[in-house]
Amino acid sequence: MFYYVLKYVLLGPLLRLLFRPRIEGLEHIPAEGAAIVAGNHLSFSDHFLMPAILKRRITFLAKAEYFTGPGLKGRLTATFFRSAGQIPVDRSGKEAGQAAIREGLGVLSKGELLGIYPEGTRSHDGRLYKGKVGVAVMALKAGVPVVPCAMVGTFEIQPPGQVLPKIKRVTVRFGEPLDFSRYAGMESEKAAIRAVTDEIMYAILELSGQEYVDRYAAEVKAEQQEQPKRFPARRKR
Repeated sequence: MFYYVLKYVLLGPLLRLLFRPRIEGLEHIPAEGAAIVAGNHLSFSDHFLMPAILKRRITFLAKAEYFTGPGLKGRLTATFFRSAGQIPVDRSGKEAGQAAIREGLGVLSKGELLGIYPEGTRSHDGRLYKGKVGVAVMALKAGVPVVPCAMVGTFEIQPPGQVLPKIKRVTVRFGEPLDFSRYAGMESEKAAIRAVTDEIMYAILELSGQEYVDRYAAEVKAEQQEQPKRFPARRKR
């Protein structure tokens, strides 16, 4: 119930008023039945803007850190995400990927929309990074279409680290559903799930116009965070 109060009474109208999102390809979202909406992830604002313009309810797999933050801000954030029906996923440890897949398949088994960011984390520089294969495994196991989605302009209004977004128009663009029935039963074959994942990422790339990096975003972030430790700035004499 809180999801629909947010969408139609509280947050949804406010977001549409402030950001006046251009919506393209909304007809590609199935009117009913299970499907995966796979998009790029540029900003914290993505969590709110895409659901605000969809007619159907969509459930996202959200990182567990949103549910475990300290202090009043952490409790409020956790309450918000739980009330909105989002599912916490622990991204650490060997079982993290399998846990996310189980949760995602649970949503799809109910005939609902599942939202996922195949990059696994927000882009720290606005580029599109290599997709993780969990989205392909879920699509093949559940036998559902994947609708590619591109958020355009959200990095500019709220890049990582910026608390409040700038008030500026953004675009939410959906592509034609991708059918992977030709890969049915091949969800355990590495070559097949990599091919499916790459096809999804290419569709997102065509919609977003981003620069593509054939590496995982988390790896690049970790390297950049490690560089200052390896090469500390010299003190001025």
